Amino acid sequence: MKLVFYGGGDAEENRTLDSKLLSLIKNQKEPIITFIPACGHDSDEYFNDIVDQYSSLGVSRILRLNIDQPFSEFMKDSIFLSDIIHLGGGNTYYFLKHLKKSGMMQGLKDWALKGGILCGLSAGAIIMTPRIDTAGFPEFDKDDNEENIKNLNSMKLVNFDFFPHYRNSKRYDEALRKYSLGNSAPVYACPDGVGIIVEGEEVRFVGKVACFYEGKKHFINK
Repeated sequence: MKLVFYGGGDAEENRTLDSKLLSLIKNQKEPIITFIPACGHDSDEYFNDIVDQYSSLGVSRILRLNIDQPFSEFMKDSIFLSDIIHLGGGNTYYFLKHLKKSGMMQGLKDWALKGGILCGLSAGAIIMTPRIDTAGFPEFDKDDNEENIKNLNSMKLVNFDFFPHYRNSKRYDEALRKYSLGNSAPVYACPDGVGIIVEGEEVRFVGKVACFYEGKKHFINK
């Protein structure tokens, strides 16, 4: 299993993570990347940014699948021939709803477990964890659950929680400490440009990551 979690940020901020992501591809052929945005509506600009981001690293074969719009079985089969599937950022609740509704949630999980390289930015990264609870706080910076999602279970590919767009501030820390007190797994909080790479049983941290566990906080890669 090969996973890359992005805390957020633009192409320049994520240059190091992008390079490490591409290094996970073992064969020498030109890679194929599929981008799955959290929401298909108005995703053209986001897709263009992704194309520019990967093109600057020599990748030209980039597909897109809008999970909340109809797609064919042929398209679905094509997606799983990709070297990398990139889950985009956006509203985590909306993304989770349509991944489940489309039937792609289990397919993506199975593909990753069989060795496919799955990466996610912000909402896309949260989707790879056991549940999407971290999308719902802090109060001043959370996703709105307009879909009224009750079942927050997600892919469960790792045994930690992920918090994107982290800022080293009292307000963020109070919310994360409180959440970690009632949570059995560590919460890794990543600012933009910072991330986590999971390769098999190995977990590597790229940049300064804050870990919250049992109400305590410490930094990894200080």
